[in-house]
Amino acid sequence: MTHNTPLSPRPLRHLSDVHRRVLTTAQLRSHGVPATEIAEQCRPGGPWQQLLPGVVMLHPGPPTSEERLHGALLFAARQPAPGVPAQPTPDSPHRPVYADAMITGLAALTLHGFSATPPLLSLDHVDVLVPRMRRLRSTSYVRVLRTPALPVPEPVTGLPVAPVPRALADAVADLTDAESVRRLLTEAVRGRHCEPAAVVRELTRAKLLSRPHVSDAVDSLVAEGRAIAEDRLYRMVQEHGLPDPVWNVDLRLPGGPHLGGLDAYWPEQAVAVELDMRAPRQDEDALWSEYARKREHLERLGITVVHVTPRKLRESAEQQAAVIRTALMAADDRDPAAHVVVLPR
Repeated sequence: MTHNTPLSPRPLRHLSDVHRRVLTTAQLRSHGVPATEIAEQCRPGGPWQQLLPGVVMLHPGPPTSEERLHGALLFAARQPAPGVPAQPTPDSPHRPVYADAMITGLAALTLHGFSATPPLLSLDHVDVLVPRMRRLRSTSYVRVLRTPALPVPEPVTGLPVAPVPRALADAVADLTDAESVRRLLTEAVRGRHCEPAAVVRELTRAKLLSRPHVSDAVDSLVAEGRAIAEDRLYRMVQEHGLPDPVWNVDLRLPGGPHLGGLDAYWPEQAVAVELDMRAPRQDEDALWSEYARKREHLERLGITVVHVTPRKLRESAEQQAAVIRTALMAADDRDPAAHVVVLPR
């Protein structure tokens, strides 16, 4: 019997290639292969081999990276109830085969296209994320990570993969080299995989910001994210025909207190744009309160403040430009703003 031989009574032709090469013992039994036959085929030197507990690879030799990942997910996935087919369906290609399990950590980042991560076959282990209540232990090359709430997986090459921010946090938790951490976080932002705030949020949840090498990398990440957002804001103004503002300024009342810094300001229309760069290294509600107090103070002085997030600049620049243009056009209908001093920041 070979891995290409149809197994009675249910053939494997309807499965994808990797699903024909790597199956659980339960799947094999559902296709009519008795446990004794499985054991015989997996004997030393036999045509099959046990890749992981309860997971069989239907050919000799080393597994491919795809087979290692598929096997890890089969090992970690919640098994279907008796009598429920264990095969993926056209409508749900990941379930029930991969129920309650997804690739995370360095393997996930490699699948997402990171260049700073090792090739899949060179990884010593594959991290698999499962619910906290699962009774499952790490074994062989599979490292089981538990979480109170699974994120929504993203399908990559047919596999359920943790979103980049979560995969980053799981990878960083295992890294002690500051340069490696910095490279991963920088690529996440420069490669437009995610926004800095989402990364910092996951690092905060994982309680990793107390590590000096992670904290230093986050400082660089936030600075990198701001520079990218400022460039997008500048290009939005130019590409959508908005009048030129003054850039990166501080406002003060004449002879009075500092009112705050702004990323762009149109003095004649008293319209300001502030980038919302919240990254919750501190309490997010408290940080938003600071934004709100500043905005309320400026608007009491007759200055319209438009908050723009990096994500909105990336995904809906035209819409954000329309909001700013509307504020500029409405300036003639408002009472004149208080006189303020505009200083370079």
